[in-house]
Amino acid sequence: MPGEDGAPARGRTDGMSEILFPEPDAGILARRDEIVAGLAGLLPPDCVIVSEDERRAFETDALTAYRRMPMAVVLPRTTQEVSAVLRYCSEAGVNVVPRGAGTSLAGGAIPQEDAIVLGVSKMNRILDVNYDDRTMRVQAGVTNLSISEAVMPDGFFYAPDPSSQLACTIAGNIAMNSGGAHCLKYGVTTNNVLGARIVLMSGEILDVGGEASDAPGLDLLGVIVGSEGQLGVVTEATVRIVRAAEGARPVLFGFDSSEEAGACVAAIIGAGVVPVAMEFMDKPAIHICEAFAKAGYPLDVEAMLIIEVEGSASEMEAELARIVEIAQQHGVRVVKESRSALETALIWKGRKSAFGATGRVADYICMDGTVPTTQLPYVLKRTGEIVESYGLRVANVFHAGDGNMHPLILYNVNDPAEQAKAEAAGMDILRLCVDAGGCLTGEHGVGIEKRDLMRHQFNDVDLAQQMRVRAAFDPHWRLNPAKVFPLDGRVSA
Repeated sequence: MPGEDGAPARGRTDGMSEILFPEPDAGILARRDEIVAGLAGLLPPDCVIVSEDERRAFETDALTAYRRMPMAVVLPRTTQEVSAVLRYCSEAGVNVVPRGAGTSLAGGAIPQEDAIVLGVSKMNRILDVNYDDRTMRVQAGVTNLSISEAVMPDGFFYAPDPSSQLACTIAGNIAMNSGGAHCLKYGVTTNNVLGARIVLMSGEILDVGGEASDAPGLDLLGVIVGSEGQLGVVTEATVRIVRAAEGARPVLFGFDSSEEAGACVAAIIGAGVVPVAMEFMDKPAIHICEAFAKAGYPLDVEAMLIIEVEGSASEMEAELARIVEIAQQHGVRVVKESRSALETALIWKGRKSAFGATGRVADYICMDGTVPTTQLPYVLKRTGEIVESYGLRVANVFHAGDGNMHPLILYNVNDPAEQAKAEAAGMDILRLCVDAGGCLTGEHGVGIEKRDLMRHQFNDVDLAQQMRVRAAFDPHWRLNPAKVFPLDGRVSA
């Protein structure tokens, strides 16, 4: 955790990096008044935040143990204003940290003292809805949930649904390639974004993709989605909207062990059955979420799956019968179907509120690693052993169908020793995910949290090639610097 004097965090040799960020550029800090004045000349007064009290709201994101005060915050309203700001900062040598709603759990939006924050919250308009092509064009500050709400009366929705969907923006979803409970059937952000308007650090405006299902040339959109704000600032997006199914029904499956539940998930996927969603909770998570949502979760089981099927009544019955048959082969003890719209809403309220509900009972670090579904039983067992070895507790709640794990490591934020242990346990879990054939992140991104584990996933050649791509878009590494890649690894294009 940062010291009271704001110095970089140190002493995390067994967890996160010893150095959170490089030392700020004293020359840039000395020019703060000049830089703020330059920005004020580009934007209306209510779009430039200068006072310390107002800047404090932007000093961290959902990785709240770490924070830095930015030099200034700008909130442009149009692509042209974003272009003007980036061109000015490029010429002035100022770093820029793009920000959506600040819900990043990996420190992706934490600023630096010699940088400005560029937020997209004022870019919140829906620009066009095309039902014939099943697309929608939105500004990047539109929230995830509001996209679905806009087309819900006409029987459509936007499939990616991260737990923070009430607050998170499409800009952040694109930056981190967010998923959600329903990504098993419909895919993550990259499968549901068709085009983007992106402003490069030079101020140039680049349009990639569009309303067509595919675009000619190099797949630059695939490079931009998941790039964590390091290639440019996304200002508009064209997203895919999907016709809502005739019906949907979540079912609760209770097991006597996490290993049985994990094996059941692997067996369902292995049998070629693809429900619309398949979510996992272990006993601590079940009790935490049930106390909050009163959703009717079984409290006498060690692990639970929420499996949702959709379609016509006959389709749902047939698919559910096959899933129940597989679950019975893996020791399922409780099978409880939702019988009303209210029960369905409560079941998903409990799952969607898991992170917030956990915050009511303890401080926690939420990890984000992905493993092959066949490795779930082993990884779940080892996760419990790792956290226990540090003398801490863990609650597991995650997207089981695609193996995207989210162990919540519980600790006391006011105890620096416990925080260091929680971080170290988290790093061990992420190494475990990679060693099991998975990867460091499913949807939260790398940010600063996993930056120093990138060498565990990639060799030097892999990293160098990734960094060359990054440098091709932003040669001076001004956009969201000191994130994703190890601090000693920067290369030029």
